[in-house]
Amino acid sequence: MHIGIAGNIGCGKTTLTRLLAEHYGWTPKYEAVTYNPYLEDYYKDIPRWSYNLETYFLAQRFRDVLEIASSKDVIIQDRTLQEGVHIFVANNREQGNLSERDYDTYMQLYTLMMSMVNPPDLLIYLKSSVPHLVAQIQKRGRDYEQTISLEYLSGLNRHYEEWIAGYKGRLLVIDADSLDFEHNPEDFSSITDKIDAELYGLFK
Repeated sequence: MHIGIAGNIGCGKTTLTRLLAEHYGWTPKYEAVTYNPYLEDYYKDIPRWSYNLETYFLAQRFRDVLEIASSKDVIIQDRTLQEGVHIFVANNREQGNLSERDYDTYMQLYTLMMSMVNPPDLLIYLKSSVPHLVAQIQKRGRDYEQTISLEYLSGLNRHYEEWIAGYKGRLLVIDADSLDFEHNPEDFSSITDKIDAELYGLFK
């Protein structure tokens, strides 16, 4: 089984992935951020590095999904293949950071990849407001993230809402603004209760 965790920068995806993996005994699959060769350059000059960064992420996520498909474990993934396209690439194209030529090439790669893999069996979306995201980004203190603009975060949030509104698969939406699932056991239990009902409830 493949569980995907979706959400904007700073919403708590990695933390929730870790906590759920520990709670259920699932295998976590984390997004490559620490060793991404383009990330710092990207935040310094987004138009210059958008295609490079997004193509790198696409390759990494496609490899991850292939590994997930061949595994017999329940795997929980920190950010999904689809988010790269429907959120980040769409936002960069809209803001003029990605040329139509690069966008068309990227979409050819994505379409080919999606013909070979399936979406997650369950998508968990961590819904967050921009003020909450900003507070979390500042709190974790990654230098390359401190230059992210409010316009950029707002654009990503809007694309997330549009994508989720039209999502066709099994979906669970969590309001991350109102929860401290890392430090409050009751908040974390509220999430696992919803997951239990979705995955293991009657008639599932």
